[in-house]
Amino acid sequence: MVTLDDAVIARLKKGGKQFEVYVDPDGAFSLKRGEEIDIEKILAVEDVFENASRGDRPAEQDIENTFETHDVFEIAMHIILHGEIHLTTEQRKVILEQKKRKIITTIAANAINPQTRTPHPPNRIEHAMEEAGVHIDPIKSVEEQVKTVMKAIRPIIPIRFEEIDIAVKIGMDYAPKAYGPISQFGTVSKEEWQKDGSWIGVVTIPAGMQDDFFGLVNHLTKGNAEIRVLK
Repeated sequence: MVTLDDAVIARLKKGGKQFEVYVDPDGAFSLKRGEEIDIEKILAVEDVFENASRGDRPAEQDIENTFETHDVFEIAMHIILHGEIHLTTEQRKVILEQKKRKIITTIAANAINPQTRTPHPPNRIEHAMEEAGVHIDPIKSVEEQVKTVMKAIRPIIPIRFEEIDIAVKIGMDYAPKAYGPISQFGTVSKEEWQKDGSWIGVVTIPAGMQDDFFGLVNHLTKGNAEIRVLK
């Protein structure tokens, strides 16, 4: 359950009456987009209000007439889906900044400069977004907006999503412990354990994550690994 400090008000006006609930904004927006969300986890207070900020509750008969149920979760679901989510200026600012960071992180992790075949640092992506005049939508999902942002910044910086294959060879001293973290980082398309206990594999990862992958392998093997990007 979300805390009251992090919650916002979802409001529905119907039949001349007003009904409000305190909800987690991200969860409520996801629910409005049609995603499957556990309504119990996004309610800050398991109650329905006429005016949430004052703590005023509607009459029981008004709830019955409007929703034909007194189940707070069913009512909250109806209010979120058919009502409006109200954000203060500060709440909206925080949500937009969080979503912007997620979009930048997603692009930086999955995209490269096709001219140099190297990742773009997050600050370069952010500057391109500012130059392109990108506006973040608090309701639309990160995945949906990543596509829009990529289209907007492409005329400004050379960028595209791409995966790369990396060949890795790890000696017997480090292979057993390194195998798990490396295989979880990406998709192992080819692999072979050698008779001497060393491991050879080809790992497919998002192109923008290659520096992180190199860092992981070097950390796990103390620099005693062979790594090569396959063309």
